[in-house]
Amino acid sequence: MVQSPQATYLSTLSTKNYYTLTKSDGSDSRSLDCAWADAIIWQHSLRKGKYMSTHGSSGEELARIIESARHLGVELDEAEALGWLTAMAASQSGSDISDIVVDIQSGVFGHKVSMLDFSTADLDYFRRIGQIVSIEDRPGVVESALALSGSAAQSKIQSYPGDCDFFERVNIMAPTREQACAILADLIREKALSSEKGANYRLTEVMFGSFPYDCERGGKKKRKGDPIAWLPQEVRAGQIEAAMPDGTLAQLNWEEVANESGWCKLDWIVADQVRGKLSNASNMLDVTWEAPGGSITPLDGYLDSYFQEVYLEAESIPIFSKLARQVSSDALDRYVEQLEKEVRKYVLKDINYGKAAKRMYNVFRLTGRYTEAAFIRELFDEPSTILYQVWALIRALDEACAEGSTIPLASVIQQADSLIVSVVGALEGAHETEVVKSLLRLRDSLSRQERGEAHRAEVEGAQAYVINVINNFFHERLNALPSVKEYMDGFSVRG
Repeated sequence: MVQSPQATYLSTLSTKNYYTLTKSDGSDSRSLDCAWADAIIWQHSLRKGKYMSTHGSSGEELARIIESARHLGVELDEAEALGWLTAMAASQSGSDISDIVVDIQSGVFGHKVSMLDFSTADLDYFRRIGQIVSIEDRPGVVESALALSGSAAQSKIQSYPGDCDFFERVNIMAPTREQACAILADLIREKALSSEKGANYRLTEVMFGSFPYDCERGGKKKRKGDPIAWLPQEVRAGQIEAAMPDGTLAQLNWEEVANESGWCKLDWIVADQVRGKLSNASNMLDVTWEAPGGSITPLDGYLDSYFQEVYLEAESIPIFSKLARQVSSDALDRYVEQLEKEVRKYVLKDINYGKAAKRMYNVFRLTGRYTEAAFIRELFDEPSTILYQVWALIRALDEACAEGSTIPLASVIQQADSLIVSVVGALEGAHETEVVKSLLRLRDSLSRQERGEAHRAEVEGAQAYVINVINNFFHERLNALPSVKEYMDGFSVRG
């Protein structure tokens, strides 16, 4: 997303149901109709009554949270929790003229529920990374809106976010769908090649296109329609190899898979030398095609909702509003259904109670189960949850030292040292000892720039121990609140 420092807009939401955007120098003013907001998902679902809270008053709900928190030794800010419950109740009332809240001072905006969990404290940091991961606009052809998502969009409550996840709406204006797909293919490849390496970042993977047939790649079976993961050198070459069922090798070209772009996502390792911090950064694209007549069609068949996004620039409001009009009226239902599928996966199959907790929090806060949401919200601020960040950064440390990386080794070692200090401050006893031992061994391996099986064992061993501690932490606390335990047990009953 190209941003001009001379085009800073100040945004206010008037009582006449439109945004007034005015340039800081007063030279331009635009009115943005937002009457469409009354028909958008949140209030639509509330009018249906599907997600109205069935619990008692805020005071009664808070008492339940406090009782469970005290039982577990979880520190809880009662005033902050009550304020959050009150704000959630207000957002449910439908008294606001729009679901979208704009922070005038910073220029960020998003759904009113999402904005309750966002802090602008790290906004400069996120914007610096955004300059690396964002897609460039092409006037009259490509327009985009970049947002934070995941734990990065919940920085007020998640003190130790795992990754730095971005989400970008990309709208392509073209005569035909085929031309829009070709523009997208060129756009992503151009972005990947221009941001493959830098002084403080390295591209690690690009998701683009879908396999047109069953095959095998990297020793793993792929089915027709599965997303294709490209390494940077493969993007550069514009082709990959896959083994057919009969054993013969087939080549897939970048342009060949463009018409079924599928899941589009780019991943980087980024070292912020100002903060001495290493991060996994990603940008997931939601791409639409706008035909000459103005109709808008998602290239992957589904336009994502906006319940967990915080957009970084007020200049994006016009493109966001245009695309938000196209969001399905049952988007909340579909979003919750998708989240619950992921919860089921993480509590029954790929066990990860940390990831399950993050998704349950979103389910509960969007479906009126505020007692459960407020309780899980407090867990994210517990010192032990720094291990979730440690688990994510172990992979980042390894990727940052990969062959050909331009990220300075000193930055990697500095991050490893920081993790060790954080673990010492957060844990105690046997867990602290074992995690610190694992990180020290990994640090030693990284400092000698070792690769191969021994190094891989250090990485996997550290991650395995850390995720086990995370699982035990969240499993114990999630099961301590009866209503949350009942919710999780329901997935086993349903099978």
